[in-house]
Amino acid sequence: MRTFSFLTLLSAVSSVTSLSIPPYTGTSIKGIPFPSLVDVDLEELVTGLESGLFTSVDLVNAYEQRILEVNSTLHVVTELNPDARAIAKQADALRGNGTILSPLHGIPILIKNNIATDDLMNNTAGSFALLGAKVPRDSTIAAKLRKAGAIILGKTNLSQWANFRSFNSSNGWSAYGGQTFGAYYPGQDPSGSSSGSGVSSSIGLALAALGSETSGSILSPADVNNLVGIKPTVGLVSRYLVIPISEHQDTVGPMARSVKDAAYVLQAIAGEDKNDNYTSAIPGPIPDYVSACDYSAFSGARIGVARNVLDIWGRYTDKPVIDAFNSAVQQIEGAGATIVDANFTAFEQWQSDGNGTLVLNADFLTNAATYFSELSVNPNGIENVADLQQFTHDFPAEKWPKRDTLQWKTALKQFNNTSPKFWPAYQANLFYGGEGGILGALKRTNTSAVLLPTQLSPSIPALVGSPVVTVPMGFYPSNWTVAMNEFGNLVSTGPNLPFGLSFMGPKFSEADLIGYAYAYEQRTMHRNQISPYLVPNIEIANVVKT
Repeated sequence: MRTFSFLTLLSAVSSVTSLSIPPYTGTSIKGIPFPSLVDVDLEELVTGLESGLFTSVDLVNAYEQRILEVNSTLHVVTELNPDARAIAKQADALRGNGTILSPLHGIPILIKNNIATDDLMNNTAGSFALLGAKVPRDSTIAAKLRKAGAIILGKTNLSQWANFRSFNSSNGWSAYGGQTFGAYYPGQDPSGSSSGSGVSSSIGLALAALGSETSGSILSPADVNNLVGIKPTVGLVSRYLVIPISEHQDTVGPMARSVKDAAYVLQAIAGEDKNDNYTSAIPGPIPDYVSACDYSAFSGARIGVARNVLDIWGRYTDKPVIDAFNSAVQQIEGAGATIVDANFTAFEQWQSDGNGTLVLNADFLTNAATYFSELSVNPNGIENVADLQQFTHDFPAEKWPKRDTLQWKTALKQFNNTSPKFWPAYQANLFYGGEGGILGALKRTNTSAVLLPTQLSPSIPALVGSPVVTVPMGFYPSNWTVAMNEFGNLVSTGPNLPFGLSFMGPKFSEADLIGYAYAYEQRTMHRNQISPYLVPNIEIANVVKT
């Protein structure tokens, strides 16, 4: 079976688009304007498709050309789907016959390069160790997108192995995809590990993108890329054939430019899967997440603020973020919510606890081996973490030892998650995230959500697998001094960089959190206040044949 490299795919797409599509410089056809792809939402795209203003093939052509325009600078997409145009043509034919599979029918979506697809694209987690590997079928997530009629446009770059390889690397770097950069400042840290998904969505390289999170990997890149990110409850969305870190913490969710678009994508991917037994905990029918987008959601709501988290971590948080957060709390109160303190009572104690690391290491030893065993083609014979480490040390393109493998070295010295030693470590996690963390705070204060700046929100909900929704909250001032990351290659904070607000809730409370995020978004529209410094010029108008 053929395997397409990143460069081969981009070259093939470039030749097709440049030779077969005549340029068009207008902004409308017959008086109907084309939407701007950096701002467009799903409902606008559907209107354009239904009116015949453009086709799904046009969307694929436009998005692929936008990717080609910026990818040599930002390194956000590792592979384009060579079948995307054929899939779009089929979607157009179905639409022409009156068959619409879902609101995502014929809509291009990008997915993180750890979500497996049974097609001509690779699924590598950013490593050459899995280049050419094959899976027996689509991941459940990919299958659900296809069932909804969405077009999987390509795979996005990520922090290699979802930030679970090195102690000294940088967000958004992988051996296979290079270094991803954010689009709000030259050299911007895109955060991770869903780096490419975040940057791609922020500048309109697809309607939206999928990321995965173990602790912060959707929320953090959404935070710094001016996006809405939904980190679902562990078990709401299948992880089958998603390259894992931890069965207890991994989840997959949407990263989009609006709350409603993120809700549409979550609607398509949520649900039970016999191949992921965690999804059996879903308490009933999947709610209507799109209908949950309610401008009046704050009316009568009781919302908490984790004040002691702000007190303890406030010294690490910049003043513009704290000031914006305090303003957001006032705005939410003004919209009808009752605001109360909802502290994480064991948060200070958790600062010196190491059980979270033990759990992730133990899960990775077991879960990575399970993924390797499920491959139908395993060209490098990787069977476990020890094999993976050896390959990484021996293969020069993996950039070892400049980018170390100390995460794995540490894990290989300890027990896996079948050991009796695992249980007390996991129970500690449940305490710090539960009674001593977010779940206890919600219960004690009778609140339906707790607020924090997104920079501070991922860690505690990750311990218990509870959901978080982040929404744009503001930007650093235009005169903010540039600060670099620890690796020395990325701008970690600087002028006009975005940051977000998180709504944290009990398990399977995504509908409530979406409602609150939407109500805040619609009142503030922070996303529109500052534009990225780098945005593609190609628009739908440039590819439509007139």
